[in-house]
Amino acid sequence: MIQELLTTGLGGALLLKERVDEEIAKLQERGKLSKEEAQTFLDGLKTRGQEEEEKLKQHIKEALKEAIDELGLATKADIEALKDTK
Repeated sequence: MIQELLTTGLGGALLLKERVDEEIAKLQERGKLSKEEAQTFLDGLKTRGQEEEEKLKQHIKEALKEAIDELGLATKADIEALKDTK
């Protein structure tokens, strides 16, 4: 399920990037956006995307930890602690 979610998100992001690239190219052709302005805009989007990706990863980690706790599953640390007591 998580893999499907990530794959869908990635596919959506790639589709969005293609659409943004197309629209920027149209604006450049019409002379409404310079190459430098386009690059600045794309760089800003890339930075924002990376920030959002990190937030999403953190959110997923927290959700998985919460699910593991709720299910009462042993974590790697739990297993290591049991090994150490032998």
